[in-house]
Amino acid sequence: NYFAGNLADVVLGKDTLAEYVNDNSAFGPLNGRVAQRMARGRFVLDGKVYHTYINDGRNSIHGGHRGFSKVIWTVKEYVAGGDSPYITLYYRSFDGEQGLPGDLDVYATYQLTSPYELSIRTNATALNKATPVNFLQHVYLNLGGEGSGDILGHTLQLSASRYTPMDEELLPSSGRVDPVAGTSYDFRTPTPIGARIRQVKGGKFYGYDINYVIDGEGMRKVALARDGKSGRALELWANQPAMQLYTGNFLNHTKGKGGKLYEQYDGFCLETQAYPDAVNHPEFPSVTVRPGQVYKHDMLYKFSF
Repeated sequence: NYFAGNLADVVLGKDTLAEYVNDNSAFGPLNGRVAQRMARGRFVLDGKVYHTYINDGRNSIHGGHRGFSKVIWTVKEYVAGGDSPYITLYYRSFDGEQGLPGDLDVYATYQLTSPYELSIRTNATALNKATPVNFLQHVYLNLGGEGSGDILGHTLQLSASRYTPMDEELLPSSGRVDPVAGTSYDFRTPTPIGARIRQVKGGKFYGYDINYVIDGEGMRKVALARDGKSGRALELWANQPAMQLYTGNFLNHTKGKGGKLYEQYDGFCLETQAYPDAVNHPEFPSVTVRPGQVYKHDMLYKFSF
C-alpha cells in the first residue's frame, strides 16, 4: 500500500481484543476518570479525603486498575458512511468507582472529519457530587509506520514555552512551572526527538515523560511531528492546558501488531491533558467538575504526507 499515497498504519497496538484487555502499556485507550499520575492515590476535595487505587508504585495512574480503558461503553450513535463517519460512545461512571466521588455521564465521539483527519471529542457531566476529571488519549504513534523502528529521527515542534519538572516518581511534586528555554525540553522549534534524549530521564529510563504547559488557550495547535523518511506529518490540535510527551521509554520486547515486538522509543505519545496531579496542587488549574458542570476535551489529529 506504499504506492497508494504512501499510506501505513502509524498507530502502535495489538491484534486482538483479549490483548487489549490484558494490556498494561496503555496502547490507545481513553484514560479516565482521572488520567495521569496522582500522588499516593489520594486527594482532598471539599474537606473530604478520597483514596483511589494504587497501581504505579506508591501512586495511582490513568484512573486506577480499572479505569475507562477497562470498562464496557455503550454505542450511542454510529454513522459508517458518508464524508465524515463517526461513532459516539457513552459510559456512566458510578459514585465510588476507583474511589472517586459522584456519578459522571461520559460521551466520546471519534470522527473522520476528512480523509486524513481524526477528531476526538469528549465531554463529562457531574451529576450529583463534585469530582476531579481529566481524560487523555494514550495513542502511541510512529509516523514511519508501527513496528518500523524507533522515532528518534522524527522532528517535533511543541507550542510550549513552559513545563512542569517531574521527580523520580514522575510527579510534579515541586509544583514549579519552569521555562523550557535553555533546557533539553525545548521543542519550540522543530527538533529531532532523539537529539537530546540521553540528557533527560523519565523516572529510571532515559527519555521524555514530561508535562508541557501549552501556550494560549482554547482549541489551538499543540504539536507538529514529522518523519522525514516517509514524508508523513501530524499536526495535533486540542483545547487542554497541558500535554504529556512520552517517548515509549518503558517499551521492551512489547508484543504489538502482527507478531511485531516494540522496543524502547519505537513510539511516542502526545497526551493532551490537565496538569498532572492537579488534585494535590492548588497552584495548578483546577480539575474539579461540580454537579451540573460539563468537562470538555477536544482533540484533532491532522495527518499529511
